[in-house]
Amino acid sequence: MGKSDRHAPAAGSGTVLAIIVASYLMIVVDISIVITGLPRIQAELGFSAARLSWVSNAYTLAFGGLLLLGARAGDILGRRRMFIGGLSLFTLASVAIGLSPSAAWLLAARAVQGAGAAVLAPSTLALLSTHFAEGPARTRALSLYAAAAGIGATLGLVLGGLFADLLSWRAGFFVNLPIGLALVAAARKHVAETPVQAGRFDLAGAASATLGMTSLVYGLVRAAEAGWQEPAALAALAGGALMLAAFVAIERRVGQPVLPLRLLAHRERAGAYAARMLFMAGAVGFWFFSTQFLQGVLQLRPLQAGLAFLPVTLPNFASAMAVPRLARRHGGGSLLLAGLLLGAIGLLWLGQADTHASYWLDVAPPMALIGLGQGLLLGPLTAAGVAGVAPRDAGAASGLVNVAHQLGGALGLGVLVLIAAAAAPATAPGIDALAHRVSAVMDAGALLLALALLVAWACIVRPRRRPAHRQETLA
Repeated sequence: MGKSDRHAPAAGSGTVLAIIVASYLMIVVDISIVITGLPRIQAELGFSAARLSWVSNAYTLAFGGLLLLGARAGDILGRRRMFIGGLSLFTLASVAIGLSPSAAWLLAARAVQGAGAAVLAPSTLALLSTHFAEGPARTRALSLYAAAAGIGATLGLVLGGLFADLLSWRAGFFVNLPIGLALVAAARKHVAETPVQAGRFDLAGAASATLGMTSLVYGLVRAAEAGWQEPAALAALAGGALMLAAFVAIERRVGQPVLPLRLLAHRERAGAYAARMLFMAGAVGFWFFSTQFLQGVLQLRPLQAGLAFLPVTLPNFASAMAVPRLARRHGGGSLLLAGLLLGAIGLLWLGQADTHASYWLDVAPPMALIGLGQGLLLGPLTAAGVAGVAPRDAGAASGLVNVAHQLGGALGLGVLVLIAAAAAPATAPGIDALAHRVSAVMDAGALLLALALLVAWACIVRPRRRPAHRQETLA
C-alpha cells in the first residue's frame, strides 16, 4: 500500500463504525472471558490462590500504565497506524496466551496483551471522533461504542464459560486470531489516517508510573502469601512508593508530560478520578471472586457460571441505556450517588452468602442491584472526569479516566487478595474457607464503594448544589 493510499478518504461510515466497534468489543470480551475460566487456569497451570490475581493484574497494569503513552503515540504517529499496531499486538499476544505452557508464560503474554490494548483503546475513540461529525451521527456512533461494553462483558462471561466447559479456556484466546486478522485487513482498507502532531514521548514518566504501580501490587500480593514481615514484600512496597514519587517529580519538570498535573487541580475532576479508583477497587473483587464462589462453593460448571452473571450484566446494560433520560430528570450527581449506594448494598448482601446459599435467593438478587448501580454511575462519573477541561487537555483527561479505571482495579484486587488471605489462609481446605474468603472480600468491597460515595458527594455533588442553594438564599 502506497503512502497516498493511507490518507485516502474512508469508505462508508457504516463500515468504519463496524471496524472500530468490533475492535473495542474484542478488548472488552477479552477482559471478561478470562473470569469464568479462572478456576480451570488455576488448576492447569498451578497458580496459588494469591498469584491467580496476576492473570487479571498483569493485563490491567500494562493497560492502565501505558494508556496515556498510547494516546500520545496516536497524536504523534497517527491514530490509524496506532490502531493497526495495537490490534496486531493484541491479537498476537492472545495467541501466545492460548499456547501458554506455564504460569510465567501466561502472565508475560497477558502483560503484552495489555500493552496492545493501551495502544488500541484510545485510538478507537479518537477515530470515531475524526470519522463522524459532531451531531446525530457522532451521538449514534458513541452510543453503539458504549453499548459494546455492556454486550461485551456479558458475551465474554458466557463464552469464557462455554469454552472452559466444552473445549478449553485456551480457545477463548485463540478465537481472537481470525477476528484480529480480519479487522487489521479491513482497517488498512477502509480507515483513513488522522493528521499527526509534532511532539515528544514522556517515556520516563510512563515507565516510572507503570513500574511503581506494578511494584505496589506485587508487594500486596506477596504479603498475602508470605506475610507482612517478608523482606521482598516490604521492598516492593517501598520501591513502588519511591517510583510513584519519582513519577510526580518527572511530570512536574518535563515539557510534554504524559500526565499534566494541572488536571488534578480541579476539585470535581480529582474527585471523579479518586471515586472511580475506589469504585473499581471494590467492584473488581466482585468479578474476580464471584466466579470462584459460583464454581467452588455452589459447584456450578463454567458455562453455568457464565450464565449466572446475567442478573448483573443485563440490568447493567439496561440502566446504562436509561442514564441520558434519567440524568435530564434527576441530574447526573443523583444517579452517581444512587449507583454507588445500590452497589454497596448489593455487595453487603452478597457477602452474606455461605455454603448453604441458594443462587436464586442469595446471589441473583444482590447481583441485580450491583448491575443496576454500575450502569447508573459510570456515565456520570466519566462526565465528571472530563468536566471543565481545556481543549488542549481533552485527550489527557479522557485517558486519565481510563487509567483510574484500570489501576484502581489492579490496586484494589491486590488489597482484596490480602484481605482474603487474612480471612482464611489459602492452605485452609474445603469450600467453607473459600466461602469465608469471598464473604470478607464482598464486605471490604462494600466499604470501598461507601468511601467512593463519600468522595463523590464531597467533591462532585455537593459543590454543584452549593451555588444553586446560595442563589435561592439570596432570592
